[in-house]
Amino acid sequence: MKKILILSTALASLGFAANADITVMSWGGAYGEAQTEAFVKPFIAATGKATIMVDSENPAPAIKAMVEAGNVTVDVASVEYADGIRLCDEGVLEPIDVASLPAAPDGTAAIDDFLPGAVTECAVSTDIWANVYGYDTTKFAEGAAPATAADFFDLEKFPGKRGLRKGAKAVLEFALIGDGVPVDEVYATLSTPEGVDRAFAKLDSIKSEVVWWEAGSQAPQLLADGEVVMTTAYNGRLFAAAMNEGKPFQIVWDGQVYENEMFVVPKGAPNLADALEFVAFATSTEGLRASAQQISYGPARKSSMAEEIIYKDGTTVMAPHLPTAPENLTNALLSSADFWVDHDAELNERFQAWLAQ
Repeated sequence: MKKILILSTALASLGFAANADITVMSWGGAYGEAQTEAFVKPFIAATGKATIMVDSENPAPAIKAMVEAGNVTVDVASVEYADGIRLCDEGVLEPIDVASLPAAPDGTAAIDDFLPGAVTECAVSTDIWANVYGYDTTKFAEGAAPATAADFFDLEKFPGKRGLRKGAKAVLEFALIGDGVPVDEVYATLSTPEGVDRAFAKLDSIKSEVVWWEAGSQAPQLLADGEVVMTTAYNGRLFAAAMNEGKPFQIVWDGQVYENEMFVVPKGAPNLADALEFVAFATSTEGLRASAQQISYGPARKSSMAEEIIYKDGTTVMAPHLPTAPENLTNALLSSADFWVDHDAELNERFQAWLAQ
């Protein structure tokens, strides 16, 4: 059996990926580790095909640059939902036929087994994840800890530095929720100039206390190092830090912004047939279930949730830790791919200008 290689993008750029049958680009950290354990290692065991995982702070811009340069070295990439739609529209991705994806164990066709919207023309969901915020329980007295999206923006009641992702997406929505906009009105509000102004005004209220993060692994590290008292983060990163490293982190689900993460195949992937085989393998019932056993992101297949999912420690029931748990959806927002396909460029330009002020 060929051994697995796990490389950084820096090594891959030097040509180390050239000897692999399949190169998968993902987000690194706890997420990359989970995908390696759930998808990559089992795929190698099943097929004998050498497969490597390379890390990126955001795979979408990286693969777009490769396609535009005519030098594609990645076969499969993990991208956010809106990026999967946009890159497909721009001709950057190979189409993926839903009929090529494996049926559920009971024979249910993939198209009927996946949750609505989880399969698009060029992308297949790997999991459902969320932007949440979390805090260190040792920093707050019992009964006096933050519990709502509004609390994140309350510097008087909860003084201290905040961690925020350095970008418009999910941050603007969270700001509006924190300012009292009902979740079912967030995108209607953000579609107006007044709504955008309102979101930035809310961010203005904490701007002096914000520490910005870009890579998903940075958020829990900021919290662990005491550089912030609370931070937005990908829920799986906070869960992994608590479970695997014993960090005293608590997730606040109020105001979570959740969405599908997607596997895509860049146009001109050097190993197209193998790439499509990997995607089908990883997004099977068993593959998505295995992923949820590694990190607290929900499977996008109904059949993957047919039985109770237990964490890799063998004891922790995962359902309460998933973004899709009913109790975690009380005040939650499904990220709108359509909105971000239409407004990503303009709002990120506004965001960067605001940062520079």
